[in-house]
Amino acid sequence: MSAHGPRREYDNKILRWIEYRMPIFSTAEGIIGRDMPTPRNLNYWWSFGALLSIALGIQIVTGIVLAMHYIPASSMAFDSVEHIMRNVNYGWLLRYVHANGASLFFFVCYIHILRGLYYGSYKAPRELLWMIGVAIYVIMMATAFMGYVLPWGQMSFWAATVITNLFSAIPVIGDNLVTWLWGGFAVESPTLQRFFSLHYLLPFVIAGLVGLHIWALHVHGPSNPVGISPKGPQDLVPYHPYYTSKYLSVMGIFFIALFAFVFFEPNYMGHPDNYIPANPLVTPAHIVPEWYFLPFYAILRSVPDKLGGVILFGASIAILFVVPWLDTSRVRSARFRPIFKQFFWVFVAVGVALGYVGSQPAEGVMLHIGRILTVYYFAHFLLILPLVGWFERPKPLPESLGTPVLKPAGGAAE
Repeated sequence: MSAHGPRREYDNKILRWIEYRMPIFSTAEGIIGRDMPTPRNLNYWWSFGALLSIALGIQIVTGIVLAMHYIPASSMAFDSVEHIMRNVNYGWLLRYVHANGASLFFFVCYIHILRGLYYGSYKAPRELLWMIGVAIYVIMMATAFMGYVLPWGQMSFWAATVITNLFSAIPVIGDNLVTWLWGGFAVESPTLQRFFSLHYLLPFVIAGLVGLHIWALHVHGPSNPVGISPKGPQDLVPYHPYYTSKYLSVMGIFFIALFAFVFFEPNYMGHPDNYIPANPLVTPAHIVPEWYFLPFYAILRSVPDKLGGVILFGASIAILFVVPWLDTSRVRSARFRPIFKQFFWVFVAVGVALGYVGSQPAEGVMLHIGRILTVYYFAHFLLILPLVGWFERPKPLPESLGTPVLKPAGGAAE
């Protein structure tokens, strides 16, 4: 035992030599939770957090290599991407893994968020854990938007023009802010250089926040499908090997899906107009962002006033930060909340419908449907969550994680 506490003993002599002088490996195992006592009843929905870390690593590694060949200048950006695709060894593979990996990154992230909403993982004492996760999501959105601009195709250019112009609606500082974002008076090379620089930097900021997220997770441990705290050692198992081996199957599915898109449908989630070089004189018939922005894009367009749309767009994301205080129920898991469970699935359907509306032109019946869905989106958080928490009668909770869930049992919500 050292002066600073016990250290892990390794069989490998090299590892043991390094560990004695600098406890790198034991520290890393503590961060990833190798020996962390974990609730025994976690299901596969709890694997998506680890999967997100793998996806982030893929994005960072492929992004670093792509940055070696990319030129952030309006006259050469599009050609440099074509050079990567055609002339760089396996450049096409790197680009398709990066592009499709971003889409799957968001898909996994949305499942992770919805799991947290369904099982009440944001409730005390895990509010800060939830808020750090939402902050990661916000920075992911900014990073993905800037990455969408870099290929400098038609959709990239006009998406940058439309979205950055929204900041002009901010009173007093709006026009100056847009000029600063552009680096001039139009979307041009300075804009591209700013976006490239931030797109390269922000993933490392996300990685730092992921470290804080994991740290916050370790303080009180992960939540669980039942939503009650473990009562003792009988409710806990070590994270490794029980959950590491369990989650490897989910990672296998992720990589199968990723490479199915990369090798068979690499442009399925892209837009064909982005294979046309950016032209400021030709406006696409219908400007749309990537699919993972579509629900918020529909909310943005639901208000005819530019400033109102920007406020509503920002509020639709910011409201996630205060979910722990909007939900008034003392019961965490939707398994024991029959009314909330129904509203949750309605909310998921509304999110999918908003995504479809965002992919359509903002005219006619789609505009009205988008407004109705936007009202419900905010009503879910501001009205339904508080009211259901007050008036709903949850089912009885089990006495411990080992108690069969279907067996009637008393117990206070925690």
